[in-house]
Amino acid sequence: MTNSDTDTKNVAEQTEELEDTGTQQLYASRVVLTTYPSQLGIDPIELNWGAASANQRGPVVVSRQKDSFGRRNAIGAGGGSYCIYRALAVAIGALTPAHRPDFRLTEPTHSIGPFPAWSDPEKIVSMDPWGHAIVEHYSEMLDQGIDIRPTIAITQAHMKLAEIDDAIEKGILNRDGDVVTKNGELKVVKVASEPVWYLPGVAKRFGINEATLRRALFEDTGGMYPELITRPDLKVFLPPIGGLTVYIFGNPEHIPDPSKRLTMRVHDECNGSDVFGSDICTCKPYLIYSIEECAREAQNGGVGVVVYFRKEGRALGEVTKYLVYNARKRQEGGDTAANYFKRTEFVAGVKDMRFQALMPDILHWLGVKRIDRFISMSNMKYEAIVDSGIEIIERVSIPEERMPADSKVEIEAKIADGYFTSGEVPTEEALKTTKGRNWDEIAH
Repeated sequence: MTNSDTDTKNVAEQTEELEDTGTQQLYASRVVLTTYPSQLGIDPIELNWGAASANQRGPVVVSRQKDSFGRRNAIGAGGGSYCIYRALAVAIGALTPAHRPDFRLTEPTHSIGPFPAWSDPEKIVSMDPWGHAIVEHYSEMLDQGIDIRPTIAITQAHMKLAEIDDAIEKGILNRDGDVVTKNGELKVVKVASEPVWYLPGVAKRFGINEATLRRALFEDTGGMYPELITRPDLKVFLPPIGGLTVYIFGNPEHIPDPSKRLTMRVHDECNGSDVFGSDICTCKPYLIYSIEECAREAQNGGVGVVVYFRKEGRALGEVTKYLVYNARKRQEGGDTAANYFKRTEFVAGVKDMRFQALMPDILHWLGVKRIDRFISMSNMKYEAIVDSGIEIIERVSIPEERMPADSKVEIEAKIADGYFTSGEVPTEEALKTTKGRNWDEIAH
């Protein structure tokens, strides 16, 4: 389709022209590859990031449905990485593209905020602070047919873990009937959040200009979102990446309360360890330890929070992670702490792509001002949190006895690279002698 076709044809009219595929009618006959600010039919709903209230800010609208297409004020697609599965469901006829959710009975189980950071365009740039309250604030627009989707959901649940049973047996936790039930289950409040990026704020957070960010996002997603280039007036982008989950132990209202102690861990996904118990890293032991400590804090009158980010393999992905594992085990001299990061850089070109600059946003959304016990050794996480204005009183490393034997390579390399430790920093010679198991020790 030419630009002149786009400019002279009302976008709403284009969405009404259905193409007969023989078995189903799904889309307009004209493919709208992109839109432009001055195009006929384009009238974005006003969106003022960092405004004082939800109504002043306006909803985030990204839908391409008929009544919403011309009113879109954001780029991308809802659902994070799951937007692709939605497209597949539409393609095979399992879901109509015009489906509208029924939001009755879906309201949050607990009230969180609003806090001053919600209206500060410097504090929150990677999530929609009002994303859990669209029915509360934008019901009139929903009734008018505007397709607005939540990007945050708040619920409550019970957690049953074998490791918590062990902690109860050892006396680390007790069945108080509040934080830990009589059956040994943990009571938690859970928050799921999908990414919503305010592009000027994200660019500023990383010290780059917005045009560079837009071009990189366009190029390195295979040109998936042309509006990153053609719609400079749209400042919000919903990227197709994983989100995060918050697990709150104790009363959420205690999080911003300066009279209550807060224990916290920010954990990045590690499927191999967290779920399947691989012992090449400390991820699962550290996660379990942090859950115990958060629950213990709640039982002592404070509150505990675990934030779980979907950043598998330091955001390099699991395929890259396994390639690095192979290279580490096969390299001359074996798997040593001295070469731990080198092997990652050889494969991925960079040792870590988590870039924690956006991570503190969820903490500001929760109203965090001070963390009494931060269960993490990561210097990147610590610096990002403190630089964002949140005070950390105590840093807590993983107890020595909880480290799997094969994980010593990772942990010693990280300590030498700047990770926090209450012990000694390993010397260069010590890194050469810290060695993981060989292939023949894990052969099947």
